[in-house]
Amino acid sequence: MKTNVLMGACLLLSLAGCTVVRQGEVGVKRTLGKIKPKPLPEGVQVFNPFLATVIKVPTRTVNLEVRMPLPSKEGLTIQSDVSILYRVEGPRAPLVLERIGRDYEEVVILPVFRSAAADVSANYYAKDMHTGQRARIEQSIRELMMENLKDRGFAIESVLLKSIVLPPGLTKAIEEKLEAEQDAQRMQFVLDKQRQEAQRLVIEAGGVRDAQKIINEGLTPMLIKFKAIEAFNKLSASPNSKIIITNGETPLLMSPETIN
Repeated sequence: MKTNVLMGACLLLSLAGCTVVRQGEVGVKRTLGKIKPKPLPEGVQVFNPFLATVIKVPTRTVNLEVRMPLPSKEGLTIQSDVSILYRVEGPRAPLVLERIGRDYEEVVILPVFRSAAADVSANYYAKDMHTGQRARIEQSIRELMMENLKDRGFAIESVLLKSIVLPPGLTKAIEEKLEAEQDAQRMQFVLDKQRQEAQRLVIEAGGVRDAQKIINEGLTPMLIKFKAIEAFNKLSASPNSKIIITNGETPLLMSPETIN
């Protein structure tokens, strides 16, 4: 009886001293309050439950959703919804728990993000957050966060400004400005097209003028007489009846029907 009880107790102790580290996380072993510097890999891990514990730290990408106001360069407050995609670097997980603890999101990630976001957005106008400058703002916030979290055990993958709520009056002004810019671009296209057409006509007219100049310069009296002789020869070879009126230089052809 005592043997069975002892075996049962040993079995319970062995089960209590086992844990499974799954994919996308690492285990950090704490023995007598001291963090072991080497993380535990995936799989079954055995430890002494009386002396140690195993803390599981996710190393997969985490999406942290934040809603906060952002200051703009002109002094406006812009409401925004932001996603922070970050992860804990596996080899540094023991260092994160030792220096920061389990609440690293509230202790480090969020404060660093709020500071970086405010510093970056204050350099941009409110309209920039609503246009093509958004990607540059996101990249700048990420880079500043990475600089502040250097060697802390975190990797910031992306900062995404998902929703930007501008003041109603500013939103209308931006839309009107964008519409005016599109109208100006359309007008510029029309003007460019008309300018190209005008250039084409000028070039065409210049070509006609040059051709006429060349022809006029080439029509010498000798050439005109030569062409007249050619015309007489062709007329004499024709079997049709015809009347030729000429001054000896240029022929004028008339058909008998025209005379009648």
